[in-house]
Amino acid sequence: QVRLVESGGGFVQPGGSLRLSCKVSGIIFGIYNMAWYRQAPGNERELVAQHKANGLIGYAEAVKGRFTISIDSGQNMVHLQMDSLKPEDTAVYYCNTRPSYPSSNDYWGNGILVTVSA
Repeated sequence: QVRLVESGGGFVQPGGSLRLSCKVSGIIFGIYNMAWYRQAPGNERELVAQHKANGLIGYAEAVKGRFTISIDSGQNMVHLQMDSLKPEDTAVYYCNTRPSYPSSNDYWGNGILVTVSA
């Protein structure tokens, strides 16, 4: 059974930092792509950052230079370091994983709230 559990969310003032973590179980970590998505109230869920199994990393334009995705293969964890946070970063953040090979499998965590406000 695949399970993703996010942690590290909360409240932070603009300009502050948070580090989200996602513990992944039930998959062979090295052959799955990992990603973070977010969904703000009234908006669709959007891709924030991805770390593919082949090592390629990508970011949404809105977070480039401020967010960093990283993988801890030994602990089966994926992190999202978020710096210089802005109020528009307020959202529920979701951890996601999909196989790096063609597959319909798509796994999500329950999401964790990040609130950026003065």
